[in-house]
Amino acid sequence: MLRGWIKRGWQDERAAVAPTVALALFGLIAAGGLAFDYARMAALDTELQNAADQAALAAASQLDGIVADTATAELGAQARATNAASQLVQNLAVFANDGNAFAVTIQSVTFCSAFNDAVVDTTAACTVAAGDADTKVAWVTVASRKAVYALTPVMALMDSGNMSAEAVAGLGAAICKVPPVMICNPQETGGNTSFNVGALVGKGLKLVSTGGGGWAPGNYGYLNTNGGSSGAPGIREALGWDTPPGQCLPETGVDTKPGVTVTVTDALNTRFDIYDNGAGAGCPSGGNCPASINSTKDLVRAQGNNAASCTLGNNGWKEVGTTSADVYWPTTNQTLAAQGMNAPKAMGYPRDICHAIDSGAAGACTTAVGSGIWDRDAYFKTNYGWATASAWQTNTNTALNPLPSNPTRYDVYVWEILHRGETVGGRAILSTSGRGTGVGNGANELRAYNASVCSDIKGYGTGTVPGGSVVDRRRLSVAVVNCLANSVNGSSTNVPVETWIDVFLTEPSVNRTGRTQAGDIYVEVIEEATAGASGATAGQVIRRDMPYLIR
Repeated sequence: MLRGWIKRGWQDERAAVAPTVALALFGLIAAGGLAFDYARMAALDTELQNAADQAALAAASQLDGIVADTATAELGAQARATNAASQLVQNLAVFANDGNAFAVTIQSVTFCSAFNDAVVDTTAACTVAAGDADTKVAWVTVASRKAVYALTPVMALMDSGNMSAEAVAGLGAAICKVPPVMICNPQETGGNTSFNVGALVGKGLKLVSTGGGGWAPGNYGYLNTNGGSSGAPGIREALGWDTPPGQCLPETGVDTKPGVTVTVTDALNTRFDIYDNGAGAGCPSGGNCPASINSTKDLVRAQGNNAASCTLGNNGWKEVGTTSADVYWPTTNQTLAAQGMNAPKAMGYPRDICHAIDSGAAGACTTAVGSGIWDRDAYFKTNYGWATASAWQTNTNTALNPLPSNPTRYDVYVWEILHRGETVGGRAILSTSGRGTGVGNGANELRAYNASVCSDIKGYGTGTVPGGSVVDRRRLSVAVVNCLANSVNGSSTNVPVETWIDVFLTEPSVNRTGRTQAGDIYVEVIEEATAGASGATAGQVIRRDMPYLIR
């Protein structure tokens, strides 16, 4: 029996794996330890990179170009950025167990005036800034840390070695609460892509609508705000509503949006007290479309007090007439007085004379940019009865807010708003009673209105007065892009913006017999767009600066 038991024991293989497992145990422990400690090392790397990212973003948020002032002890952009990187965000390295404190410390902050992200080496990519004013980018490096291994030492590896991280961030700007309008740089040529705002202040721009093909200097179009309805209805909402829908637009890198149609400019015309009621036209439902309190324009209407009288057409807003006796439109590049012609019976802020005459006439402007010479005398004679330059200059030289001797159209517009309700030189400023033109009789007489009358009829109030938090309905901030260089069309993406400018809408977009088309827009350049408009009107734009990671 004993012999059989011994024999069976020699033949039993059930415990044969034990030595194998024992021998493999060292490898299994090493592999598990390596995985555990590698996970700690990867987590530490993530912590350090997050710390670098947050510190760089905090630093970039302070890069406003303000220079240090020793007289007032005001810190400059670089000093504030360094403080923000070190103190604004607390980062903890939980997975570092090298015996140091938990907090991650900033090793260095370098400031760049430019950064070429295409260059791999950060040192070579950064153009070091000379000072606060030209600092655009912050490059942050965090101090190195170690992950001391817990199980991997069986493999003769004691720690991860020094680990660090770096991040580069800049400050990006966004333009908010603006109608999404863009114009093709009217100064762009085959060899020039710059835009000189100063050279255009006070000059008219003749902007022509375009379809989805290639756009050229002098064309205008619309931008995609990723908000509101799709297609043309969304553009109408953005142009008509006093609070445009959609997201902020980047200061550069915009997307264009197709949809230039007459019904789109109908929404823009609500700013002029015109509320067309065609299919999809006028003010889109869901928002408010008040007119400007100063709705001066070259259109007239009978004294009706109903919605139909506020539309375009025979029963509403229209031209006072089509003959020279009614309109007195210039035929040469001279003022009407110089041509021996009377002032028209109704007149808004006129175009530059070189844009008002026929394109084939001598002296006509051949580009979208006008000369800045407009017929001031005819404007004041038509609207106020002041026949000569000396007369209107005397009457507008009031003690409060006098008008310049050589005003722009926007100057006159603002002056009229400031003096609305006053009687100057025997004429009421922005009167809601209108001015008779002598065309028609009684209630059917066509009258020219400088103040808004239809806005109230349509339920949007008596017209907005710009100032404070109320934006100017006839002042637009528009993006200027180089359409030729960037091959811009109706659906282009990430288009660089040369600059943003503020323009004054001088006239509504309507068909005028033999002169203008309903899709065209005429504006006067005011200035480069800023976070707050100059003068007595509220800013059209709200600028928001947001830091972003470059690498």
